[in-house]
This record gives sequence, C-alpha cells and structure tokens, in this order.
Amino acid sequence: MKIHFEYILLCFLVLGAISCKTEQKAQVSQGYLRMIGDILPDTSLDDPEFLTCNGDDRVIQYFNTLEGFRYTGEKSSFVAEIKKFYKPIENAEGQSGYLRIRFIVNCKGETGRFRVLSSDLNYQEKEFDSAIVNQLLEVVKSLNGWQPLSHEGKPLDYYQYVIFKIEKGNISEILP
Repeated sequence: MKIHFEYILLCFLVLGAISCKTEQKAQVSQGYLRMIGDILPDTSLDDPEFLTCNGDDRVIQYFNTLEGFRYTGEKSSFVAEIKKFYKPIENAEGQSGYLRIRFIVNCKGETGRFRVLSSDLNYQEKEFDSAIVNQLLEVVKSLNGWQPLSHEGKPLDYYQYVIFKIEKGNISEILP
C-alpha cells in the first residue's frame, strides 16, 4: 500500500489547525487576552448596553483594514469637535504629557469600553488632574461620528485610540 506525500501533509495541516484553534479557545476561557491590548468587559467601568457585533474575540485594530481614521468628516472634523468642547483648566503648570483613550467601535458605529492610559512627556506613567481626564473622556464618549468598518461586505468591530498631547493643561496635538 502506497501512501501519498500530499495525503500525509494534508493530515498534518488539519491536525495542526485543530490543535491551534483548541489552544486559543482554552487561553481565552482561562482569562488570558487573545492579543495584547484587548479590552475585556468590566461591569464596574462599562455601559452594559454596549455590545460587540461579532464577539469579543473578533475585534480588530482599526488600522488592519488600511481604511485609516474612520470618523465622519475625517480627522479634521474629529479635532474640531474636541477643540469645541474641551476647556483647559487653570493653574495647570504640571499638567503636561500624553493621555490615551482607547475604546471599541462596534459594527453599528457605537462606542464603548473606554480605557485611559497616561504618561509624562518622557513616557513615564503619570496621573493627570481628574478635571482634564474626565473632560476628555466625556467629550470622546459623546462623539457620534464613528463609522463602522467592513471586510468583504461583513461589518466589523474595531479598536480605536486617540492620544492627546497635553502641555500645561492645553491640547497641543491629537493623534493618530
């Protein structure tokens, strides 16, 4: 009986794919993140009404589709909205650094699971005045211009982030 090389190779590929899929599910079920930066639901922080459309293990990074920043009117409209609502605080001499807000945009363009990370201008962990953090977080949460992504006609959920460069309490730059 002659066994063909192609048949053996196919068997190994199928077994490998099955074992990889099983391992990944085991890691997620044990509380490990699928990827660095995944945002798992947290009932103490998140709106319970916000849901992803395709499951928490299918949220992609916004830049994976090469469609760029997905906000109605592009980034210039987004920046204009932020600057319209943000009011710098007084006596903000020590309030300089980077404040990152990361969140999920679901396939309907709804946002949720907001997380904040901040650092000084040398990228060392820093805590900003809560008046700055809360104000920027509320402004970003209130924006309704996020556009859904799709791939091959299927709507996608994606991670989005915004980084504010703050200098003495004023926004000097907004990334990406």
